[in-house]
Amino acid sequence: MIAFFDAGRKKLRLLVLPFIALMLAACDPAALGSIANTGGPKIDANAPVPVALLVPRGGSASDDLLAQNLENAARLAIRDLDGVNVDLRVYATAGNAGTAASMASQAVSEGAKIILGPVYGEAANSAGVAVASNGVNVLSFSNNPTIAGGNVFVLGPTFANTANRLVGYAKRNGKDRIVILHAQDVAGQLGRNAIQQAISANGATLAGSVDYALSQESVVAAVPRVKAAVDGAGANALFLTTSSASALPLFAQLLPEAGIQTASTQYIGLTRWDIPPQTLSLPGVQGGWFALPDPGASGAFRQKYNAAYGSDPHPLAGLAFDGIAAVGALAKSGKSTALTGASLTQGAGFRGASGIFRLRRDGTNERGLAVATIRNQGVVVLEGAPQAFGGAGF
Repeated sequence: MIAFFDAGRKKLRLLVLPFIALMLAACDPAALGSIANTGGPKIDANAPVPVALLVPRGGSASDDLLAQNLENAARLAIRDLDGVNVDLRVYATAGNAGTAASMASQAVSEGAKIILGPVYGEAANSAGVAVASNGVNVLSFSNNPTIAGGNVFVLGPTFANTANRLVGYAKRNGKDRIVILHAQDVAGQLGRNAIQQAISANGATLAGSVDYALSQESVVAAVPRVKAAVDGAGANALFLTTSSASALPLFAQLLPEAGIQTASTQYIGLTRWDIPPQTLSLPGVQGGWFALPDPGASGAFRQKYNAAYGSDPHPLAGLAFDGIAAVGALAKSGKSTALTGASLTQGAGFRGASGIFRLRRDGTNERGLAVATIRNQGVVVLEGAPQAFGGAGF
């Protein structure tokens, strides 16, 4: 699920603050993003693998709940490992960048060969900087691509991944003249950039771009501009970056009323249009396309977690499961170089809580996503998630 955590001051830090920090911190690991990271500490293939898990315990009540879910999911993944022993050591960061840096350094001094977490972008950035000189890789739970690079990888689903999946599907289905509708905030701009790059990569056509401020007046004023852009360029698709927690409900009403009909203009969403369930009843999303994690894999993980802990997992819990799954799959090879950057970025990738995924050499990730639509206020999968990656993919 793509989420920039709009519902809360602390959670907003996941995207916004690291974006600022990237421009200010010369020692930011992301500055090495163009350099392939192939290094990392060696492990003893005959001993348990020391893995540090950095969770936001000690922050808010919601952070504590998330921290427990992440730990639960990591331990659930450890149970599934065949022939690999993981020595999981959990460190509390309180969702704080300074504490995350201290805990990362402590974890490495205590023998950690790889770090899973933290969640928030600036905390992950700080943790990466703190252990960069030790060559230890950080598999953060952030979805912020601006902190990726060097020894920091992001496990969270990215806009680029979703945009590429949806634009590729649209191109193959004749919806190749695309207008982008995006907010003027950082998330909206990054979403726009991801869609533009996907349009270029898939041979589609950028038919226009319309922006709006985060206010009802600006959203309303954007509608006739969208109509003009679609009609003027003969566009056959409209790609929206907004979510159900922001401007989607208003656009879903106003755009069809303005004459932008789904019969001729395909609506596409960069966020999940099935969350929360009330979104499924919005008029403008009927027939719209969006991406979602492999439903089969996600459902299996949810059932397994519920059976073990008596509740459904937090939406981010699967990222900790993924981190352990990757470590386990690599350590099973018996190679001392299992946790180096070269190994972590193997083209075949890994199988995790929501399907297949792989880490890229620039620190971002690629996930196997399904393409879905909404019919009669229900979700219908149009094209299933891939079950394997073809080729190296880099």
